Amino acid sequence: MQRREFLRLLAFAAAAGASLRSGLAQAQAAAELYDVPPFGNLSLLHITDVHAQLLPAYFREPSINIGNGKPPHVVGESLLKYFSIERETARAHAFTHLDFAAAARRYGKIGGYAHLATLVKRLRASRPHALLLDGGDSWQGSATSLWTRGADMIGAQKLLGVDLMTGHWEFTYGAERVRQAVDNELGFEFIAQNIKTSDFEDPVFKPYALRAANGVPLAVIGQAFPYTPIANPRHMVPDWTFGIQEPRLQKLVDEVRAKGASLVVLLSHNGMDVDLKLASRVRGIDVILGGHTHDGVPAPVVVGSTLVTNAGSNGKFLGVLDLRVTESGVAGYRYRLLPVFSNLLPADEGMADYIEKARAPFRAKLEERLAMTEGLLYRRGNFNGSWDQVILEALLEEKGAEIAFSPGFRWGTTLLPGDAITFEHVMDQTAITYPYTTLTELTGAQIKAILEDVGDNLFNPDPYLQQGGDMVRVAGMTYACAPRARIGERISDLRIEGRPLDPGRRYKVAGWAPVAEGASGEPVWEVLARHLRARKTVAPPKLNLPRLRGVQGNPGISQ
Repeated sequence: MQRREFLRLLAFAAAAGASLRSGLAQAQAAAELYDVPPFGNLSLLHITDVHAQLLPAYFREPSINIGNGKPPHVVGESLLKYFSIERETARAHAFTHLDFAAAARRYGKIGGYAHLATLVKRLRASRPHALLLDGGDSWQGSATSLWTRGADMIGAQKLLGVDLMTGHWEFTYGAERVRQAVDNELGFEFIAQNIKTSDFEDPVFKPYALRAANGVPLAVIGQAFPYTPIANPRHMVPDWTFGIQEPRLQKLVDEVRAKGASLVVLLSHNGMDVDLKLASRVRGIDVILGGHTHDGVPAPVVVGSTLVTNAGSNGKFLGVLDLRVTESGVAGYRYRLLPVFSNLLPADEGMADYIEKARAPFRAKLEERLAMTEGLLYRRGNFNGSWDQVILEALLEEKGAEIAFSPGFRWGTTLLPGDAITFEHVMDQTAITYPYTTLTELTGAQIKAILEDVGDNLFNPDPYLQQGGDMVRVAGMTYACAPRARIGERISDLRIEGRPLDPGRRYKVAGWAPVAEGASGEPVWEVLARHLRARKTVAPPKLNLPRLRGVQGNPGISQ
């Protein structure tokens, strides 16, 4: 499909339900975003952390992402300034939380595999040699993917034309299911150099793939999430070991170079901070296409001679990396992280038909209306989100708890004020294979220890020791947090109803998503759905955030 034909289709699609003026404006906006002339002799297309979102949705970027003050830890106005993105534009909306509700109504929903398929086909028309790489977390995050054990997403991946993938949340379906899918269903390669058997340390999956694209020999090495048995239930992959496996990775880089690879790509689910450190320690990697931390970073970070990228989440972005590769290595590159605006990209008919059929058996349950939200409901952020706050309040009320904890998951779609909350939206926040709610008694000392441990997973200055998601969300109590302090000293001033938490007293604490084998309980989506049905209307939640210390002026905090 040539550029002129692409713009004609965009204008036609836009004008089908709008005036000529607005239709042409949409076509012009699409041209500005998606007219990406090819460059060089090799192209890589990259998606990651889609979290099973087949349909367009909203997704708010974080307003708090504390770190070292460099990408990916810049948000809001600081991000726009760092990457020279003009405010109040489509790209500003895609990459930040600023004026989110108003901008979302203006620019519409993002993602959706039918719209993504249109963009992929357009890019491949001018880059027939392009490889499409999926960084994992594709089979988890929706009701339909949970109920089909990832089959709906596998079908979409095949139709989209994925060439290679690695994984993380895929493993929460269990080793047997993943092995079955890789061996019998994918039709493309699943690669992960850092997963071995626990007995003889044999590779579980292919560590890399050797390809020749447009005459350029290249290698793509897979790197699954290193801390899967820590962040998720160990018993789901009892016979596999993970880890970063840095020495083995170095050997593989040397091996594929010896086999003639002119370009070495790491398809990573490490998280961007880990990838940045890895790039400084492993020689010979040209490109890291990263995932896990859901960071939408507009431009690569260059570490030595390695380009380190991260392509956001929820189907919101498609990374396009064009390279000029010679026998001596990478001689030049162009990178664009393209937001997938469903209003600007017509739906691919074949993919739209597939999605319709895949969802049809579940439609009645998905569309059940539970309540209406008066405020913006979102999840992403270091400490809390309004969706998390609603989950916490449901746990407190339904479980009769004094304190509630909710995991710091980064996935989950966003709703705008006035939107109906359906059962599908609830599942977008809760669809996991270990959804059990719990009610336990913990001492004040144990509660502080839990917060310290999770905080260290998030804020440890050594990226290799950052093993979790965002901070556990908390309701029923308050606390202070000093992210730059040492473990044991980050969490302080814990209070319940304004009174200091008693280290020796036992408190009733509700939670969900226990990783222990044999755990049971009512699924969290049932608890949340019952809570919403009773309320019917959800007022804008007041976020319970910690009092932050020692991070004033940090560009990872939107002022």
